[in-house]
Amino acid sequence: SGEKREIGMLIHSISNPFNAEVISGVSDHLEGHGYLVSVLDSRDDVMHQKRNLEAFIRSSRGGLIWVPAHETPKTTIEMLRTHSIPTVTFLRESKFGKFDHVGLENSDATHTATSHLISLGHTNIAYFGGEPHSDVRQERILGYQTALKEAQINKSIVWDAPDNKLSGVTALNELLAKYPETTALVCNGDMIALGACFALQKIGKTPGKEISIIGFDDVQDAALATPALTTISTKPYKLGTLLAKTILDRIIDPFQQSKASKVSTKLIVRHTTGKPV
Repeated sequence: SGEKREIGMLIHSISNPFNAEVISGVSDHLEGHGYLVSVLDSRDDVMHQKRNLEAFIRSSRGGLIWVPAHETPKTTIEMLRTHSIPTVTFLRESKFGKFDHVGLENSDATHTATSHLISLGHTNIAYFGGEPHSDVRQERILGYQTALKEAQINKSIVWDAPDNKLSGVTALNELLAKYPETTALVCNGDMIALGACFALQKIGKTPGKEISIIGFDDVQDAALATPALTTISTKPYKLGTLLAKTILDRIIDPFQQSKASKVSTKLIVRHTTGKPV
């Protein structure tokens, strides 16, 4: 048969463990349905993304699961439309053109995390990590700031830093140099949260005692860390399964209306949160 049995995944960062767990969920489900999955990394760069998509179209694969790069132009969307490629966007919605979408309830998640810290007695809480241009991060900051406002806490600190362990170490030291009164962090991702925990331990402090830290994603490393990381669980493997089911539905019925799923999250309290000292 001439049926195209390969699905492409084009994401913004393969090195992030969250994405690795999502990819596993996608692959296991699609391979069970007789599809091959190939994964490409756009590095969150529009030119890199364009080259990847052009190669993807040339090899005429059966569908695309896609995290659009920052500032993806309308021409990229039109290119996918012209070639009638079944597409599901993930995490970030496309600003032009409606595709099926699987995302997270970002504001609710950080609202819950921030409220938890406030209930422990924290009032000097910073939002830690992520890049300024990210729409997903803006939603998360909104949840954090809303929880502060509701508790009549006027001070909000938003600290930009790439979402990885190494930058978590550097950024934490810089944040504490500028805002030494900080007692808690709501982090944009688990990797930067784990970096912050490591930085605290290096200066003889204990995450959950001197400073409380909440991550985002609940990657496998979060539960295995010492101390184990309090975080927002997004169940990345299950997200992958949902993405796989969504692309299969779109392949089976290409003309159905596009649908957006926002997946709710859950706060997992472990050992990096406690009352302020």
